[in-house]
Amino acid sequence: MTVEVEGVVLHLSHPVEFAAEWIGQEEVLRELLAAWMTLGEGDLPMNPRITGKPGVGKTTLAYTAARRLGREVYIMQGTVDTRPEDLIVQPVVEGPGTLRYVASPLVTAMLRGGVAILDEANRMPEKSWASLAPLLDARRYVESIVAGIKIPARPEFRLVCTMNEDASTFDLPEYIYSRLQPQIHVDFPEMEEELEILRQNLPMAEEEVLYRISRFLQAAHEMDEPYTVRDGISIGRYALRLVSAGRQPDTAQALRFAIRHVLGEEALRYAG
Repeated sequence: MTVEVEGVVLHLSHPVEFAAEWIGQEEVLRELLAAWMTLGEGDLPMNPRITGKPGVGKTTLAYTAARRLGREVYIMQGTVDTRPEDLIVQPVVEGPGTLRYVASPLVTAMLRGGVAILDEANRMPEKSWASLAPLLDARRYVESIVAGIKIPARPEFRLVCTMNEDASTFDLPEYIYSRLQPQIHVDFPEMEEELEILRQNLPMAEEEVLYRISRFLQAAHEMDEPYTVRDGISIGRYALRLVSAGRQPDTAQALRFAIRHVLGEEALRYAG
């Protein structure tokens, strides 16, 4: 699929689709949808940032909200190596003396009126953020230096950033923070919500197995450990495979083995 902007043909990215549904904490989902609303002609959507520890479901929350709007979803992964051209347009050699310009998922969302999820955005360096500054205020455009064009966002375009709270991230400059509002914080789910997430992701597991995993996670949450439901899903999947392969005699021992090999020996203190 291509779009022409100021005489330059841009090849667009593909939207993403995956089986994921936000479970529980309905209030944060409503907060995100509210931030994207516009209240009449001339009003602009906000650019929220979702914060929380790794594995609490920030991307799933953003994806679910985007699907509720009925929009195409485009996800970009932020890394320390992300360059401005990665975020906007990249030239690709198509043949002798010929270049093809490929729009990033972010720019494709802008051009198609979709939702862009900038995932783990606070791993990006400041130079990359600077290239997005005009998109995050009333100007609502980006400039591609390599293609020599200005690319406006359609009114339907929405943006959300997810940001981890860990030591591997950068502090964002104030002029970017002020454009990424509001902050929506995602905390660990309650036990019943966590159980439902485990049921959805481990449909082959018996309820007793799910309860054991949930009790382990809740004990870890109370001690402010960084273990998340994503870790619980990995533990459950591994334990079920160990039993199925005959490597462990029962699920109780398989879960302890899986906890040790997924999270380390120290995590066993929460296994009961």
